[in-house]
Amino acid sequence: MKFQGFLISFTGAVLFSTKAILVKLAFRHTHTDALTLLTLRMLLSLPFYLLAAFWGSRQAGNVRMNRPQWFWVILLGLLGYYLSSFFDFVGLQYISAGLERLILFLYPSFAVLINAMVFKQGISRAQVFALALSYAGIGIAYFGELKIDAGNPNFYWGSFLVFLCSITYAAYLSGTGKMVPLLGAAKFTTYSMLTATAGVLTHFAVRRALGHEPALPTGAGSEALWGYGILLALVATVIPSFMLSAGMKRIGANNAAIVTSIGPVSTILQAHFILGDPIFTAQMVGTVLVIIGVLSIGWKAAKPVGETPELPEVSEEAA
Repeated sequence: MKFQGFLISFTGAVLFSTKAILVKLAFRHTHTDALTLLTLRMLLSLPFYLLAAFWGSRQAGNVRMNRPQWFWVILLGLLGYYLSSFFDFVGLQYISAGLERLILFLYPSFAVLINAMVFKQGISRAQVFALALSYAGIGIAYFGELKIDAGNPNFYWGSFLVFLCSITYAAYLSGTGKMVPLLGAAKFTTYSMLTATAGVLTHFAVRRALGHEPALPTGAGSEALWGYGILLALVATVIPSFMLSAGMKRIGANNAAIVTSIGPVSTILQAHFILGDPIFTAQMVGTVLVIIGVLSIGWKAAKPVGETPELPEVSEEAA
């Protein structure tokens, strides 16, 4: 049972890590923009979350939300899945998939800082050391990548957008810790995901109304973009979300979080063999430090801060 849980969690983490690779391939082969690609991903994932919401509403333990709870679900959904995903997809236009995953993997450290500042939760010395390791790792990897990608005029902008994604997702996770005990993880995540989908579709509709192109792809030549949308929705979102949930039921959330720390390494290796990105010493040293720091934060916490931005509970989809 434990081995099955490990294998399921590991496979789910690897599938989640394909998100950045698929996004980079879509940009390379279809010349689409970030919002259109994100809209396809959310639109094609929507039926599964509607089904989850319908199924959850029929369960005996279903909790009816009051107005304040609806407010927080909507706010956190827009913050965590709409803004985070948008920042992430736009940022991926300008930086490598490996660097994106490393910057994004800082979100547990930001969640610790947000909990300390907003909810007055203390930070232990071990957590301070873990934070320092994570930031040192990012610094090493970042400046190593900067030397390789020095000719990219949008390198800093892309990095900043992914950095914002990490912060907004951390804020979502901090709010999740307050809402999940009231509503349950599956219900909260499903409805926040539906809210985020509405946000993305509204953004897309407003852009179209203002006359900005392109629209959703139709006609000849659109098959490739729809194909990437389907892969992002199923392979990098829906399937691994259910796999991770099944894995956590078998080995526990803490152990699943440890297993899923393979995410950044998986992304770097896939970026090397699929996208042709180089692997360099500073990147690997930085990756090791970030993973050690993140695992230390989760290990010391009474409850895991969360999973990777692509690690949800059932129906939970990350940036």
